[in-house]
Amino acid sequence: MAGTTALDMTSYLDMALRGRPASTTPEVTVERLSEKSRILVPGSGEKRQNRIAGLGPLTGLAAGVTMGALMGVARSAGWRPGFLADGVVATIGALIGTNGPMTVLGVTDPRTWAAKDWVADVVPHLAYAVMTVTVLDGLDRPRRSAGTRRFFCRAAGR
Repeated sequence: MAGTTALDMTSYLDMALRGRPASTTPEVTVERLSEKSRILVPGSGEKRQNRIAGLGPLTGLAAGVTMGALMGVARSAGWRPGFLADGVVATIGALIGTNGPMTVLGVTDPRTWAAKDWVADVVPHLAYAVMTVTVLDGLDRPRRSAGTRRFFCRAAGR
């Protein structure tokens, strides 16, 4: 979740700094998934559009959480290539997890993107990777000794 939050923060900061609109591709993806799967989004008019607007960002959250979980499983199996390699894997995995379905469904075609489009997409995914790998590295560190924990708990008044 921390990586996904970093991605979202970076995207929203980009929108605020450049004055660009939010992407509609997540919502279009939900629409296409609904059409292809024949699973209708319930409601009509504004109510249905609001549901789609809520489901769109959830697709990105699901991709981010899934990628983080897969990296955690790989680490628990002993895979620890180092921060840089982990970051590359997390970045590429998140890009594929988010852009892959949109590309397959014909919502977007990365081959047609301009350089600024790639930057706007890759930078938040890099933020995702840095945060995800940092959290995973933190979880790998040995726990403090019981004496250290007691000291900090007493100092905090617990």
